[in-house]
Amino acid sequence: MAQQHLDPAAHPVAGDSLAAYLQAQATEFLRALRVHREGQGAANGAQDTVDAARALRRSSRRISGTLHTFRPLLDVDWSERMRPELAWLSGTLAREHAYAARLERLLDALHRLSGASGATGVPRQVTTPSATLPAVGGRSAAAERLAGDPGGPAGNGRRGQPATERGNLTVGAAKAGALLERQLTLARTRAHSAALQALGSSRFHAVADSVAVLASEVPLAPTATADRLTPLAAEAEGRLTDAVAGLPLMVAGHPYNSEALVHGLSADTAPQPQDAPWHQVRLLLRLHRYALEVLHTTGDGDVGSTDVRLVSAGQALNRHRDAAEAASAAASAARTPRIAPATAYALGVLHADQRHEVEAARFAFQRAWSKETVGTP
Repeated sequence: MAQQHLDPAAHPVAGDSLAAYLQAQATEFLRALRVHREGQGAANGAQDTVDAARALRRSSRRISGTLHTFRPLLDVDWSERMRPELAWLSGTLAREHAYAARLERLLDALHRLSGASGATGVPRQVTTPSATLPAVGGRSAAAERLAGDPGGPAGNGRRGQPATERGNLTVGAAKAGALLERQLTLARTRAHSAALQALGSSRFHAVADSVAVLASEVPLAPTATADRLTPLAAEAEGRLTDAVAGLPLMVAGHPYNSEALVHGLSADTAPQPQDAPWHQVRLLLRLHRYALEVLHTTGDGDVGSTDVRLVSAGQALNRHRDAAEAASAAASAARTPRIAPATAYALGVLHADQRHEVEAARFAFQRAWSKETVGTP
């Protein structure tokens, strides 16, 4: 498996690159905060508010991740106070978008699996007053296998599927979509309220004040030197490499993981244990990318080139997380008491479809990670 190794000679590090990177991210945070506040008072500022919230999450993640990787170079007390607060803010702001995107993903999958012409009771688009939902793309290879394989689990494919089962899926899809919409819309509404409450809290104002100070002055440790940046970034890469080595890459992309299906539809509501190592790799990959951004940052805060291999791997892991969480939501809805058999059947098919998407995302990651790094754009 090809690996990208950090080479100090190939990536000259400016003495103030860490400070410049943190200051640039802090400036982006403050800019997004200003846009968010202005958008709340504007008549047509909904989209600006959504974009600003996304920028707040992005800069919060990068500052927090950088404080974690390069903590020996920063003031310990300040860093340990800032990191959990930034993680709290990023997580709070992310939940509303996550619920909305999950609902859109599941409704789109129900339409695809049952046939758009038949599932008239399932809304195609989810309207939300505070977020613009991303469009879900075409069918993945895993979804094609599920929809087209008459020997698949529970006969969920359309080709070769008995008319009775196809009819049950069509009827159940509408009711399943309505159930998912009720559950996830309620969760999204609560997340929206929590985000608004957080942005108006004294806790958030304290975070914003700390970021404002960071934009002008980075509290470096007395022993901080530029030559320690590359070794610390290499440690982040090593943690990622070790975690990837523990993944079953040679079997990633198996067409159907029956163990994951059985676990997901059981009475056990614990998270799918197979997914945890992949989620951990996703977090470590993000930290590695942020560390590389620090190494490529110039004195004025501009970030240099990005490794397209890491970008592709990260996108695959994002799809893995989205599909895993969508499958969990379908399984949770299937546990709702006293739902109709057709509804439970549709939710079971939906769960299987999303577990197929999980396997496809793992295969995509394996392909991206194994590629030689030819160069950076």
